[in-house]
Amino acid sequence: MQTNFTPEQLADPHTAESETILRKCVHCGFCTATCPTYVELGNELDSPRGRIYLIKEMLENERPADRETVTHIDRCLSCLSCMTTCPSGVNYMHLVDHARTYIEKTYRRPLLDRLMRAMLARVLPYPGRFRLALRLARIGRPFAPLFRAIPGLKPVASMLELAPQQTPAAEASAALKPEGRPQGRVALLAGCAQSVLDPGINAAASRLLSRLGVEVVRPEGEGCCGALVHHMGREEEALAFARRNVDAWMRVINGGGLDAIIITASGCGTTIKDYGHMLRLDPAYAEKARQVSALAKDVTEYLAKFDLPEPEIPPGLTIAYHSACSLQHGQKITRQPKALLTRAGFIVKEPREGHLCCGSAGTYNILQPDISRRLRDRKVENIEATGAVAVAAGNIGCITQIASGSALPIVHTVELLDWAYGGPKPGGLPEAGQKAGQAAVAA
Repeated sequence: MQTNFTPEQLADPHTAESETILRKCVHCGFCTATCPTYVELGNELDSPRGRIYLIKEMLENERPADRETVTHIDRCLSCLSCMTTCPSGVNYMHLVDHARTYIEKTYRRPLLDRLMRAMLARVLPYPGRFRLALRLARIGRPFAPLFRAIPGLKPVASMLELAPQQTPAAEASAALKPEGRPQGRVALLAGCAQSVLDPGINAAASRLLSRLGVEVVRPEGEGCCGALVHHMGREEEALAFARRNVDAWMRVINGGGLDAIIITASGCGTTIKDYGHMLRLDPAYAEKARQVSALAKDVTEYLAKFDLPEPEIPPGLTIAYHSACSLQHGQKITRQPKALLTRAGFIVKEPREGHLCCGSAGTYNILQPDISRRLRDRKVENIEATGAVAVAAGNIGCITQIASGSALPIVHTVELLDWAYGGPKPGGLPEAGQKAGQAAVAA
């Protein structure tokens, strides 16, 4: 793609990087076939290629973002399916991240949108606040249909509907030390939303890793990875979260070393693996961030290196594996989760259109409720068509999203693996041999 940035514009490192990315695009349109919003809406401006044109025009002319540009950029899920498809290596992720930051600085959103985004940024990354918000959401849930009938308040309705009926009790720590001499030492990201919505995921990861001889530590001071605000264009807030986590992990690295930083929420994993890029211009953090990003591993990515024992459960339970976008497109991890589940004795089914997003995408299912629901229903239909009795996924957002539209039990991949190798059975799972319809009724 030909660009026309001035030397003065290219003196800005963010603009220079975006210009390099834009030049790689050859207009081929391969990305349109795998973009969920284009597949659903059929609008060229809701495809990666269309958004690239909008971003190019906005940045080249140094004009404030307008309503049309913001509308189509906001509809992007950042699922990164386009990057898997692109034959030219266009780094759409970094381009759209820059566009969102630019929009945040130059565009004044309508009042209700500003308030919703500010509330999400002030609540979701903080477990204590999020837990309180979920309690309040249970009180407000009966009013969700009323809010959904008012266009500007649809995000409020979605937020109330997605809130769980019950919030699990908080877990004090995910740290565990194995018996005997440790065979490895890892930090396990506690994170923010997942630690409130389903603390059992990290508990299962800790138990399994401990049984495999790995010491699991919980660094003091770590928290939200920053992905939630990063994808809303609130870049300074995202970098502050990143620096805090880098500091927390570097203290552990310097105090005894780490083999890996284990992440059980794949959306967080994609962001932490990008810390080296996000902090590349910060001389105090650039090298430390690169070191942290190099250590970051999805839990299935790390488990794949182990010679696992024989599973301790009867084989034959049919599981539909939902590959989170942040795992398959963001981190290029596709083989390991399925291989681990198969090794553990499960029959693994892959739904049709597995490359398409479920519509969760961080806060997308709140801020873009209509498109999100269409994508969720499409995903659920494909999952249920497999005949599986349960669903495995590697991201809490996907788990919450799919559960809101299906009666099938949906659990994290590591919970199934923990059960297969000596841990407790995840709640809601059927017995081996039970059919999908029976499982749905039981759930």
